[in-house]
Formats: sequence, structure tokens, C-alpha cells
Amino acid sequence: MTTVQTAAAEGLQRGAIGLREVLFQSITAMAPGAAIAASVPGGAAFAGGALPLSVVVALVACLFTALSIGELARHLPSSGSVATYTAQGLHPGVGFLVGWGYVFVELLVPPLLFLQLGFTVAGTLHDESSGFSAGLWWVFALIGAVIVLLAGYRGITASAKLGTILGAFEIAVFLVLGVLFVIKAGSHNTLSVFGTSHTPDGHKGVSGVIAGSVYTVLAFSGFEAAAPLAEEAKDPKRTIRRAVVGATLLIGALYVFTTYAVDVAFGPDRFATFTTTGHDSWQGLARASYGLFWVLVFLAIVNSTIANANAGASVSTRTAYALGRIRLLPRMVTVLHPTHRSPYLAVYAQFVIGVVVTLGLGFAYDPVTAFYLVATVIVIVVVLVYILCNLACIGFFLRKRREDFSPLLHLVLPALGVVAFVPALFTAAGIKSFSFVTPLKHPVSYAGPVVLVWLLIGLVYLVYLFLRHPDRVRQMSQVHLVDELDAHEKEVAA
Repeated sequence: MTTVQTAAAEGLQRGAIGLREVLFQSITAMAPGAAIAASVPGGAAFAGGALPLSVVVALVACLFTALSIGELARHLPSSGSVATYTAQGLHPGVGFLVGWGYVFVELLVPPLLFLQLGFTVAGTLHDESSGFSAGLWWVFALIGAVIVLLAGYRGITASAKLGTILGAFEIAVFLVLGVLFVIKAGSHNTLSVFGTSHTPDGHKGVSGVIAGSVYTVLAFSGFEAAAPLAEEAKDPKRTIRRAVVGATLLIGALYVFTTYAVDVAFGPDRFATFTTTGHDSWQGLARASYGLFWVLVFLAIVNSTIANANAGASVSTRTAYALGRIRLLPRMVTVLHPTHRSPYLAVYAQFVIGVVVTLGLGFAYDPVTAFYLVATVIVIVVVLVYILCNLACIGFFLRKRREDFSPLLHLVLPALGVVAFVPALFTAAGIKSFSFVTPLKHPVSYAGPVVLVWLLIGLVYLVYLFLRHPDRVRQMSQVHLVDELDAHEKEVAA
């Protein structure tokens, strides 16, 4: 047997990473630096100075789903993660479609961040020196792609270590700047921003807060990214749950604090005009208040894009590995490196797809437009996955773990999670079912049809599998690690 065959037979590197690395996998997948500077302010137009309250509402909503995923991870430790959860809790066919959609969007996460890295760095350098062409965005995008490729090839230990370092840096920068903004606000610090008195005209009161939270909730996406690392984590039945819930709470608290800080520093009554770029932004306010401190903010955003791309690549390759293991994807995605035990052929494929999507869409439109198109595709599918995971939590504990069923944890909270994400789904798809939903413009409006076509292809493939290989679909419910863990636990108990 060759060394590659031996590695494949042994599977992913068991027990390679601990809680810290797994926690930062979810943290960096949430991209706190980029989210604080770009995603969270997206709700300011609706919530105005009450945006901190909107963030609290979004945190509670996301916590419902994080708890559901954490409960499922406690019983179903698998690199298949959300696909395995929905296969067990709902139906193997649903699990397949979830896995099919999840692999697709996680493949798109790295190119999304490569685009952001490219236009952020090139645009900033152009602003600082007009002689530098903003058209060179693709150079920085490729540099980011190579960094993620090297980290993924070296295996989960190297990839997780990179994520931990980058994640800690971006959190530290915005935490320090948040403290400075609170000090700068002085007597203008006020808890009134956690009420509705600062909501803008047109979105007065609770409606503005709710609208702001819908746009803010998208900054939390990625909290589940620790789940696909279950087969490489120490004590995964506890570690993954702690990481998913812990990342949601920690980064949620960071979002609340930093949003409060920039709100009171900028002025709650005019915060509806706060933006993601220019003078009225994090970077602009840092430059005006603390001079060269804006450079650290810029570096934190750049750092966040690389960390998020790295986390997305880990999720996509592990989910693809889980599907390839049961022959639902080509076997090549299960081939492991003999030394690093990484699914290195899947890592190569991720790199090629990432570069093609980044350059293809970036040059076909422009990097910013391409970014919004890819982001919308990702958000639509991810929100669908969150809704189905909440339903899977209810189904799993009612049907298969009745002895562990808790009405609060396994029924009430998941149901609230479904309700919380429905407005976010309509908002992401541009379906004007709420007054604050903005119809999507061309070419971002292609996102819905792209998702629909991909899911229809998956549905056709699923029908084929049911007719020709039904055993493969049934294996969607298989948790390869659980028997080994249960045997170990029984051995320890004896």
C-alpha cells in the first residue's frame, strides 16, 4: 500500500487541533475585522444611532441557531457537519442537498475574500498615491490565493495556526480602537443607543431596529465553520459545540461593543449616514482621530480577508472530503497527503476554482460588483442551511434522541431560529416581502437564479442516485467518527 493510500485509509488527522484552534476557525470564518468595518454598518441606514441594539437582536437570533448546531455537533461529530445533521434530523436526501449547496458556497468564500482583498489594497494604495493603479487589484487577490493554498496544503495544524494568529490580530486592533473611541466620546457616552430614540426618519422605532438587525445578522455568518473540523479536533463532542456557541457569543459581544464605540464617537443622531468607506467610516474616523492608526485598521481588514478565505477553504475541502468518502463527489477529493494528512487534491481544486472565479467575475464586471454578486449567492444558501439545521435539531431529538430531548433547547430555540432567519433570507434574495428589503440590481440579481440552477442540478443528481445508488444517499446519515468515539468512551469508563 502506498503512503497516499495509507493516509486515505487512516482518514483525517485525528486530535490534531484543540479548542483554541477550532474556536478561531469559527471566529475567522465570521471575519470580524471586515464585518465590523463593512457588514455591520450596513444596518446603520435603517437603525441609525440605535444600531447597537440591532446588533444585540442579531446576536440573540444567531445564538438560537448556534445552539442548535452545537447540540447536533455534540451527538454527530463529522466532517460532513451540516449535511450530516440534516440527513440525520430530516432525511438523507435533504442532507445531500444541504451538502451540495454548502460545498458550492464554501468554494465561493475564498474568491469572495480574494476580491475584497484585491480592491481594498489596490484602492487604498491608489488613494494614497494616485500613481498606483487601482486596476492592479488582481495582483493582491492572487497573493491571497497563494497564501491560502500553502496553508491548506500544509494541513489543518498549519491552517488553524494561521487562522489563530490572524484572528487575534484583527480582534485586538478593533478592540483597542473601540476603547479609544469610547474615551474620545467622553460625556457623549450614553446607553440611549440601546433604545429606539436615535432611529432615523422613515424607520422610526422598533421597525428600524429590526430592519437594522436583518442586515447586521449577515455579519455573523460563518459561526458554524468549526463543525467540519470535528474529525481533526480533540474531544470533538464537546470542543465543536463550545467553539460554535463560544464564537457566536465572543464575536457578538465584540460587535456590540465596537458598534457602540463608533456610534457614540461619531454621533448617534447622525449615525444613519455612517458608511463603509470614506470619511464617515471606521477607517476615515480612525484617520481623523488618531492619524496613522488608520493603517492598523486597514491592515486588520486585509488580515480579516485572508483569515476568512483560509477558514472557508478548510470548510469546503473537509465537506467535500466527507461527500467524496461516500462516493457522492469524485474520489480525488478524499486523497490525503502522506505527511500533512490534508486533502491536498481538494486544496488544489479549491485554489484553481478560487482563482478562476475571482479573475473571471472580477474582469467581467469589476471586483466590487463581483464581490456583491458572490456574497449574495453565499448568503442565500447559508441562511437556507441555518433554517434547515434548526429544523434538523427538532427532528433529530424528537425522532432519534428522545431521551435527551429538551423542550427549550430542542424545540423552542430552534423554532425561534427559523423565524429569525426568514427575514434575512428574503432580504438576501431581494424578495420585497418587508418594507426595508431593497430589490437587487443587475448583475447581483443573478444570485437567486444561480442558486436555483445549482440546487436543481443537485436535485437531478439526487434523483439519479436514488434510482442507481440509493445506498450512497443513505450513507449521508453515517457518522464515521462516532463509533470510534463511543468505543473509546466505553473503554475509559471500564
